[in-house]
Formats: sequence, C-alpha cells, structure tokens
Amino acid sequence: MRGSRRKVAVGARTTKRATNMQTERQPLQPLWRPTPERAARSRMHEFMVQAAARYGFPADWPSLHRWSVTHGDQFWREMWEFAEIRASAPPTAVAVGEGMLGTKWFPGLTFNFAEHLLRFNDDRVAIEAEDELGRTRSITYRELRAEVARCAAALRAAGIERGDRIGGFLPNIPEAVVAMLATASLGAIWSSCSPDFGIAGVFDRFGQIQPRVLFAADGYSYNGKRVDSVERIRGVVERIPSIERVVVVPFLDPEPALNGLRSAALWDDFLSGRGTARARSADAEAQLTFEQLPFDHPLYIMYSSGTTGVPKCIVHGAGGTLLQHMKELMLHTDLRREDTILYFTTCGWMMWNWLVSALGVGATVVLYEGSPSYPSIDHLWQLAERLGITVFGTSAKFIAACQTAGIKPGAGHDLRALRAVLSTGSPLTIENFHWVYDRVKADHMLASICGGTDIISCFMLGNPLLPVYAGEIQCLGLGMDVHAFDADGRPAIGTKGELVCVSPFPSQPTGFWNDPDGRKYRRAYFEHFPGVWRHGDFVGITERGGVIVYGRSDATLNPGGVRIGTAEIYRQVESMEEIVDSVVVGKNTPDADVEICLFVVLREGLKLDDALTSRIKQRVAEGATRRHVPKHIRQVSAVPYTISGKKVELAVAQTIHGEPVLNRDALANPQALEQYVGIV
Repeated sequence: MRGSRRKVAVGARTTKRATNMQTERQPLQPLWRPTPERAARSRMHEFMVQAAARYGFPADWPSLHRWSVTHGDQFWREMWEFAEIRASAPPTAVAVGEGMLGTKWFPGLTFNFAEHLLRFNDDRVAIEAEDELGRTRSITYRELRAEVARCAAALRAAGIERGDRIGGFLPNIPEAVVAMLATASLGAIWSSCSPDFGIAGVFDRFGQIQPRVLFAADGYSYNGKRVDSVERIRGVVERIPSIERVVVVPFLDPEPALNGLRSAALWDDFLSGRGTARARSADAEAQLTFEQLPFDHPLYIMYSSGTTGVPKCIVHGAGGTLLQHMKELMLHTDLRREDTILYFTTCGWMMWNWLVSALGVGATVVLYEGSPSYPSIDHLWQLAERLGITVFGTSAKFIAACQTAGIKPGAGHDLRALRAVLSTGSPLTIENFHWVYDRVKADHMLASICGGTDIISCFMLGNPLLPVYAGEIQCLGLGMDVHAFDADGRPAIGTKGELVCVSPFPSQPTGFWNDPDGRKYRRAYFEHFPGVWRHGDFVGITERGGVIVYGRSDATLNPGGVRIGTAEIYRQVESMEEIVDSVVVGKNTPDADVEICLFVVLREGLKLDDALTSRIKQRVAEGATRRHVPKHIRQVSAVPYTISGKKVELAVAQTIHGEPVLNRDALANPQALEQYVGIV
C-alpha cells in the first residue's frame, strides 16, 4: 500500500483566486510566532523530521501536509506507530477499497481503545476533578485503572457483552470516565448526553439505541442552582424498557433517595457487587482484561443536532477515533505526559470524548463540572493557576464574556505554565484574538479549532510550527484533504465556500445506528457534492493555508458554541395548542455568537403576549434544555415553504440578516418572507 493515493478525484477543476476576503482579516503581522527552539522541541517537528527522512519529502510544513493527504496510507500508518498504539494482531493493509464511502482502514488489526488510554499504571495524576460547589478530587493512573477494573467486572457480572449499548446521563465527573473506559474494555458501546436534557431529549437519543445499563447522577449544579435528576431518570427508564440496570452516582446527596427507581443501585454498591446475584472476589475486581476488537468496532454513539427530525445516531469506530485524537493531541496540540489539560465541556459534547483521549498521552486531565463563570467569570483562570494548567480549552463565548467583563487573567494570576489556549464552538473574532494575547498571555499558542460531532475531531486546528494570525485558524489538519468549494464544486482560495473533505479519513463515522443500507449516512454528507464530504460550514482558505470560518451553511444553530438542531425546538413548540406553525433560525451577533430566533404562527384570534412567551420558553427548557430556549420570539402570519412542502429556514435566516434569498422561485409562498425583514 506504500505510496498509494486514496483521493476522490477533483478532476480538471481549477482553483479560483478571489479577492473578496476582508483584508482586515488577514493582518500582515502575526500575533504570535514560535521561536525556532520551541518549534524544534515540538512533537510535530519530531514527527515531521522522522517522516521526511523515511519517505523522502522536504522537512517543512507544506510538504508534510501535502504528503499526509496524497499518501494517506503512509501517513496514518506512521501516526499509529508514533502514538505507540498496541495491536494484538497486525493489519493486512492500511486501507482497502476506494473513495470516501468505500475505504476500509486497517483490516485485520485488533486492539482495544481503553487499553491504550490505560497503558500507564503509576502514581502520576490522571484526573483532577472539581465542581462549582468547590469539591475536588485527584485520581492517579493506578487508581483510575483499578476503578475501571471494578466497573468492568460489575458490567460483566450484569451480563454486558461486546456490542451492548451503555448510556451515560452524567455530569462531567470521574465516574463518567470510569464507566466509559469500562464499557470500552468489554467491547460495549458508550453513549452519553448532558444531564440538563429533559426526558424527551434523552428519550430521543437513548430510545433509538436501546441501552442495557444507564449510568446517571442524582443531580447536578449549574450557576449555583442545584438540580435534582431522579424524577427525570425515572421518566427515562419508564420510556426505555431495554434498560435493565440503573447505576446512580451520588452528586448532590451522599445517599440520594431513589424512591423505588426500577433496578437501581448506587455507584459503590454496583461496583462492589452488593445486591447482585453474583458477588465478585477482590481478586476478580483487581483484574482488568481488554477485549481485542477490529479497528472499526463501534466505540461511541454520538448524536446529530436534530435539525430535520429526531437526532441521528452517529457511530464512531474505536480505531479511527483514537488515531485521530492522538494526532490532534500529540502533534497539533503538542501535548506531552508532563502536561495538564483542561477543556470546559459537558459529557454530551464531543470535546469531552476528545479531552478524555488525553489519557492516552499520559497527561493530567482536568474535569470541571458546573458553570464556567460561577461564582465569578474569573473562576477557570483561578483553576488554571492553582493546577498549573498548560493547555486551557474553552469556547469563543467564554472568551468574549471575559473580554466584556474587563478581566485581566494574566495580570491577576500566575499563568507561567500555560503554553496553549484552545477555543472551539464558534469562530473567534479578531478582537477575541487580540484580547487573549493582550490580557491572558503574550507567549502562547492560541489555537482556534473546528470540526464536529460528525467526525468526533477537527478539520482545522492549531500547529506549534506556525504563527497565529488574528481571526484565522492556523492550518488544516494532517491527513485531512479539506477545501472550500464554490457553488459549482470547485476548490477556491481566498473566497467563502462550502467546507468539504475529498479524501477518506479514519474518523469518518462507521455509519448511523438503525441505518442498515447507509441511506441516511450518504444523504447527510455526500448528496450535495457526490462522493465528497460536505460538512455544513462556510469557510475561506487563505493564501498562507490558514482558515477563516464564517458559520453554518445549514439549519444547525450554534449558540454559545453548542450545536443545536431546530427540530428539537419544533417538537416542543408545535405541541402547544396555541401554535399552528413555527420556524427557528439563528441570528448572528457582533461578537460572533448566535441568538436563537423563534417565529410562531398562532391560532386565529390569538396574540403573542408576555404570558404566552413565558410558557413557550418554559416548554422548550423543560422538553429540551435551557440552551434551546429562544432569545427572540415573534409572531408571524406565515412560514415560508418550498413547493415540495419543506420549511425554508435558510431563507428566513438570510432575510433577517439582510441577505438576498437566491432560491425564491423554489418557494410556494415567497411573499411570506416580507414580514421577516427587520423583525429582530
């Protein structure tokens, strides 16, 4: 397979060079540039020099990236070896088949994802955990491995086998990591969602995959408010009959009242075997075995945002997930064993999965549960100082909030250990970039990163070899053959286009759950440009290889960096008897965030007043999450539809932003758009 190309041909397409990208978004001087010494010490440099010597290309970044996408077989094999991932059986090839829908990676290889994340068994701290209630825990790699062994033994005693689904309805706490790793060690499949989801939101997800065991917490705390979850757990269990066991982690109360919750046990009781038919000896609990599995064996089931219906269940394979995460953590983030990494996330966001993979590097992973700004906007920066965090991950919304609050983290805290700040969820503005370098730290790598749940990783991200320019992501990821396509499907440099990937990569989903013929999977990513992955973002690739992200090109909303599907809002709103129709779109704000706008058609004779507005917000918060609650709610007389009867969210979004609607001829009622002009 050496040197073979697995690329979807772009044919004779010519590269368009345009000049309509704003020049102020391409400042000539970088905000930061690594010193030659720092660049030479990076793991990216180490990998580049090693690969260049072996495969005969110049040891520079453009050549490295070019080789990684034109000789993907060589690159991904080299990455597997560089990450020191143990395989119990070698592959017969790196890749077989053709194209993005036909390539199969590392056939014949067997390994275990959890085995790599638990390969260290010593007294270095694996997890530092803290919540907004002020409680802290430190867990060493040896202690983590022992706890995973106990949990795996308990799951095995409960009859869990390869391919079974395990659900997590948990805060961002160590038990979530333990349960996930125990699940993976057995070859079962882990799936989680944030504990602030309502019963309907959890059912929309877990109801499709039918888990046998549900790990849940008795509650959580956010912004100082303690929220009990037991009744919601009961509602979920009642609606999903496949759940045989419920394991409740005490969070709010050391001994929570389960009130007759079906087949429930507290965490410690479940792990110790108390109350089960098969007790386990101490020796059995101390043993940890790892099922050896194929490269593409399902590891995680993630969920789409539910834009066009119930969320799609995206299945990610163990090998592709691990290989991609090791590449991004080791090379693009320059993460090492001596590092301490925080990413503010919930267990329902793919950044949690990404963060936990840092255990495979041997770094210390910081889990923070609660509001990032409670009890003050400065709290996470205090945490960074106290724990000596070297890689600080957050969202553009948090950085903008810090900027608005006028805080100066670098002046108020000792951040000498900090080497990198990572941001994702939505694009960082030029002002955000400047604020981080002015107010946090001048000498560090600010890496804006972008990818998504669909690939459980990034298409573009940071690079310790390259400078940082305001408003721009540093580079495309290694092995990711990404372009900005114009409307005719041609790659373009210097102009806004659709984010696409034209060559296969290992962290593509293995498919969707309950999609045996792959029709939903193909429709989701490959219909717009046949054979090419269309991601749903507008981007521009600069002459120097950086990337500017302009926002979503589909109906997915992104308020505060959290992807939200419109369908989840529709299901709540349109169940109200006062509402006969509705449309939900996102409104871009000057600080690069998104505000949810809901437009409702009411039954004849009704008017939208404060009372009804409050009821709508309450219904959405209870049925979905508080993140789904619209910022703006307005009454309209009609919603625009296509001739074929599809709601046209994009046309509404274009109208409220003052942009032309190019597909008016496809609308059954184009006149309906007139009332949306200037409505918010």
